[in-house]
Amino acid sequence: MTPFLSEDFLLQKAAARRLYHDYAAAMPIFDYHCHLPVEDIAADRIFLNLTQVWLNGDHYKWRAMRANGIEERLITGDADDWEKFAAWAVTVPRTLRNPLYHWTHLELKRYFGIADRLLDSDSAREIYDHCSTLLQTPEFSTRAILTRMKVRVVCTTDDPVDSLEHHRTLASDPAFAVRVLPAFRPDKAMAVEDPPVYNAYLGRLAAVSGVPIRDYESLLAALKARHDFFHQAGCRLSDHGLERPYAAAFEPNDVARIFANVRRNETPSPLEIDQFKSALLLELARMDADRDWTQQFHFGALRNTNARAFRELGPDTGYDSIGDWPLATPLARFLDHLAREDRLAHTILYVLNPSDNDVVATMIGNFQDGSVPGKIQFGSGWWFNDQKDGMERQINALSNMGLLSRFVGMLTDSRSFLSYPRHEYFRRVLCNLLGTDMENGELPHDFDLVGGMVRDICYRNAVNYFGIDLN
Repeated sequence: MTPFLSEDFLLQKAAARRLYHDYAAAMPIFDYHCHLPVEDIAADRIFLNLTQVWLNGDHYKWRAMRANGIEERLITGDADDWEKFAAWAVTVPRTLRNPLYHWTHLELKRYFGIADRLLDSDSAREIYDHCSTLLQTPEFSTRAILTRMKVRVVCTTDDPVDSLEHHRTLASDPAFAVRVLPAFRPDKAMAVEDPPVYNAYLGRLAAVSGVPIRDYESLLAALKARHDFFHQAGCRLSDHGLERPYAAAFEPNDVARIFANVRRNETPSPLEIDQFKSALLLELARMDADRDWTQQFHFGALRNTNARAFRELGPDTGYDSIGDWPLATPLARFLDHLAREDRLAHTILYVLNPSDNDVVATMIGNFQDGSVPGKIQFGSGWWFNDQKDGMERQINALSNMGLLSRFVGMLTDSRSFLSYPRHEYFRRVLCNLLGTDMENGELPHDFDLVGGMVRDICYRNAVNYFGIDLN
């Protein structure tokens, strides 16, 4: 019987084990999309205990705890940090076959050296005290954690109104070798469905951009000013969290009228919302193309489904799920519009609904133009799909219908500094699939060939694709 979480975890064949240990394991990490709080990196924060670094903000764990009957006071409420950790420890044994069980024990092993016991209510106090003591040492500061995990690049997620002051602090510190760069996330600039909230946001945008926002054209000018500001700060990626692609037909006068009405706090119709978002999304994509950025689109999240929980706890608290919207036609229309203008930037498409995997795997082939290897990318398994089955589905769809060899690989998409073993998890899944194919005679038994592709996917493709100076 194979021990749990051995050094050959997930590696079922000899070729898979060699691919992982000899080719994948030592590769650095290029984390091109995450939600790490950059202020913590700038301050080189020391966490006081395991709850602060591991449970705070982690809606994956919160969902599991609720499903296990844990009351909200012990999840996001006013319980103290030890009580919250103890509640998580009670939940962990109930997460068998959920990826949380793997991630939990991988993180305990890789960061804290805990490999001889499982987390449960009996071991909770000892593990909590041991890890919390280590976390209060300089070797476990945020910067030390990133360095130890061989992270070379971190791209955070930043609103156009953000000052980027913490990014400037990091950029001016030659002693810290990890490149921490912003990514432009203009979702709030598109959210016209709630005019009072939207107009308050535009007030902030006008203030930081120095552009009074009186009409649609001045909105574009304000966003362009912030796009330029981000570029000067080293940003080379944008990111969009969308339910679906927006590609409704519109006329410029319609968009100007819709915006003017929203500025008067008039709620637009569903068609008007689609038209406005379609127009603005194209403009944002043009800005990315003109600056030679990479644009990322995350499709398919059905967010904030529990109205009472949203009212009490706010967004990103564990009440989102996979949505199901038509994807192929609007996505093709959107990409084609930009391609006809020759303003289709490097593009990564992520889908939350695995039923859309084949759609995206074929769609990216429609818009490769020969200028850059893998210019249009099918992004890694995201959110509910960043586990073994979801990763395998994404890899297999891309392999069957595109070029896996040009894939830019894994990202964390996480708010936790302890999430970097997800890259290890992905690499083990990748090597197991390829190694199994080698053992079955479906790929050549050529480790330089296949192992070279593994190294490319783990790190080198991202370095070449994003074009970020690592010196």
